[in-house]
Amino acid sequence: MKGLQVFGENSKMADVIHKDYSLIPILGRFGIKLGFGNQSVKEICDSKGIDVGFLLEIINLYHDPDYFPENHLRDYKAKQIVDYLSHTHQYYLNVKIPQIERYIQEMEKDPSIEVRKNIGLLRKFFQEYKDEIQEHFKEEEENVFPYILSLENALKEEVCGSDLMKRIKNCPIEIYERHHDNLDVKLSDMKNIIIRFLPPVQCEDTCEQLLVNLFRMESDLEDHTRIEENVLIPNVKKLERKVMEIYGVTR
Repeated sequence: MKGLQVFGENSKMADVIHKDYSLIPILGRFGIKLGFGNQSVKEICDSKGIDVGFLLEIINLYHDPDYFPENHLRDYKAKQIVDYLSHTHQYYLNVKIPQIERYIQEMEKDPSIEVRKNIGLLRKFFQEYKDEIQEHFKEEEENVFPYILSLENALKEEVCGSDLMKRIKNCPIEIYERHHDNLDVKLSDMKNIIIRFLPPVQCEDTCEQLLVNLFRMESDLEDHTRIEENVLIPNVKKLERKVMEIYGVTR
């Protein structure tokens, strides 16, 4: 059975945080900061010009992995979804990854030469992951997202250029979907290295914080991937079909 919506527009935003504090950074991606008093979700969204329905779908999806907003997919503009995903990319690159790097750097101060050597290998492993995720986000930001927005704009402006027509025919979103990488696999590997193979370290608290943050980032990335695959891609396929029907594009 699919998960039910836990948070609604009349929910107090403070109660949302009390129920699931992991949603704090999610709200930050919408520009919502702490200190909202006794305001409801709808009141805060109205004051900031945020689509309350879209925000509710996102926070309910993050709160409950079984929740899936299939009945509301058609209600959201592609730009809304793209903007949210872009802000999420910036959160990973500017907050989470530097945070994990700081924990690794702190662990490299261990007095044991053997431990420092092992942490150095861990740092190298994470650097490879960082390079991979940066490349993934760059591809989306420079290629996939502009394509999506051009589809929506073609319908809005009632103009479809030849380049867009070629892209729909030769490189539709289905191609991206087939090669859509899961960004959490290497994080899982890194967790296992720490849990199973890393020798005891003196900075146990730092190591624990590193592990906790890897778990959190892995979970966040799983939700991020679900939004792309279950919300963004179905919307883009609908946009492509509409453009093809209106402008007579065939594959």
